[in-house]
Amino acid sequence: MSKTPDTKGPDHILIVEDEPTIAQVLKDYLQQAGFKTTHKNDGGIVVDYVKEEPPDAILLDLNLPNKDGIDICREIRQFSSVPIIMVTARADEIDRLLGLELGADDYICKPFSPREVVARVKALFRRLRQSPAQEQKRHGFIVDEDQARISFNDTRLDLTPTEYRLLKLFVSNPGRVYSRNQLLDLCYQQEQLIIDRVIDSHIKNVRKKLSKVIPGQEVLHAVYGIGYRFEMQ
Repeated sequence: MSKTPDTKGPDHILIVEDEPTIAQVLKDYLQQAGFKTTHKNDGGIVVDYVKEEPPDAILLDLNLPNKDGIDICREIRQFSSVPIIMVTARADEIDRLLGLELGADDYICKPFSPREVVARVKALFRRLRQSPAQEQKRHGFIVDEDQARISFNDTRLDLTPTEYRLLKLFVSNPGRVYSRNQLLDLCYQQEQLIIDRVIDSHIKNVRKKLSKVIPGQEVLHAVYGIGYRFEMQ
């Protein structure tokens, strides 16, 4: 049974960062904003911790001792859709895309403003909770907006928050063609600067997950030179 907003405590943010100064600044700013925080500085212990004490979101540095953030993200996505914000000093596009292809929901580049980090975390939770409680049933898909979940023929899809918003948009508007920029605006609400090709990475992940429940059928179709549309056979 889910907790109501009145009984649930503050959102719990797991900070995975091996630089003590940065970790302390993030803890101070997030706690001041009303969040509960836990800090881990060793990549080798993060996955087990998430299994035992699931946080509400993770700030995950890429460069960590014993296990890097990419491997951690990959392992967490095998059992959890907890929102993950990658924190990285690597400015090249390949690493950014790789993090998102693995299921990360956002990234922040060092150096960063701690106020920006707090704003990103707040925006993430706001997007998760902005929909009213209701279910939509379309084409065998059940969209549970209260729990931010989507199922197909009673099989729940293990979607990240960004993947959930994308698939919900497509399922709710079958046949409509969306450009990459439109998908960015609708799914990220212009709260961060993200290149349009990131959408391709998310679409790839959603297709992979859909193939497990609808084998042999493609429902997210690329429209050459424009973007994507949802269409059931």
